[in-house]
Amino acid sequence: MSQGPRSGLAAVSSALLAMSRHLEVRDVLKTIVASARELLDAQYAALGVPDDHGGFAQFVVDGVSEEQWKAIGPLPRQHGILAAMLHEARRERLADVRKDPRFEGWPAAHPDMSDFLGVPIRDGDEVIGALFLANKLRAAQEHDGCGFTEEDEDLLSILAQHAAIALTNARLYERSRELTIAEERSRLANELHDAVSQKLFSLRLTAQAATALVDRDPARAKGELQQVAALAAEAVDELRAAVVELRPAALDEDGLIATLRTQIQVLDRAHTARVTFAGTGFRALPAAQEEALLRVAQEALHNALRHSGAAHVDVMVDRRACGAVLRVADDGKGFDPQSVRSAGRHLGLVSMRDRANGVGGTLTVESAPGQGTTIEMEVPGG
Repeated sequence: MSQGPRSGLAAVSSALLAMSRHLEVRDVLKTIVASARELLDAQYAALGVPDDHGGFAQFVVDGVSEEQWKAIGPLPRQHGILAAMLHEARRERLADVRKDPRFEGWPAAHPDMSDFLGVPIRDGDEVIGALFLANKLRAAQEHDGCGFTEEDEDLLSILAQHAAIALTNARLYERSRELTIAEERSRLANELHDAVSQKLFSLRLTAQAATALVDRDPARAKGELQQVAALAAEAVDELRAAVVELRPAALDEDGLIATLRTQIQVLDRAHTARVTFAGTGFRALPAAQEEALLRVAQEALHNALRHSGAAHVDVMVDRRACGAVLRVADDGKGFDPQSVRSAGRHLGLVSMRDRANGVGGTLTVESAPGQGTTIEMEVPGG
């Protein structure tokens, strides 16, 4: 490598730190590939995560334009050099990949490659991916004619070991997030069942009472029918609100501000209370923080709209230092924060605090009987 020991160590450190900053699997893969290509001065880099059917569940490249990638066509299969790395779990360093007897060609739009360096990514005894580079730039040819050196091979193997850790952590994070979402959906489904079942049961009894009274006491029957209409409207509100919460948040595509604005617009239409939203000076945060802010906002809105009797609920997200602050304020009946245990169970304050603490944030609650409630969550910058 052309870098001195100090600059080389700094480059490796930067690459490893970049890997550890991401939690989403796709982001981790992109960072690994880009870091490897830059660190080892290669024209092309790629990382494949195999599936169980002879193909790749994920395949990330760096150094190939989006137009080239589309023109190349379908993802490669597990054959040739890739198969050797995946199935035999061994390194491959070749002076010219095209002359290797295992080489099986590539699509017409595929860039031309010569010298090749690849290593498996292993989690214990399991091979979870293959990381490889092609076309060493500014190469000092080794005695074997390959532009990539033995030092490059050792360094790529170190990157692969750390890539295994980063990839495993990202998978665990995504799995835990899926479990959290499943638990949230289960909670909402139970809540929906209880709330709507109660409304429909009351609706049925009231309709039966109206039927019994329609001949002998039309005035009372009219009152019962009005109650039927009110109960039906409440059931519709419950259903609409639950549908909004059950629908997956579009955080990945739309970001926190757009996702919150959309959900609050629907809640405003679905409830008699006025629900407003303002987002100012906000910039994107790490995915875990944005998800925590969204979930706390949903929980606070749920409390305000279902339990507080509020006429107005205001939601605000604002920039604070390098992070952000979320505020949900209502003019409802409020409660005594001193009775924190019972309030925590009733209002979900414990789960909201857990979500805030889980991303390095804080949650504060201001409330008093008859004076509404303000819930504020602050997160530091990523």
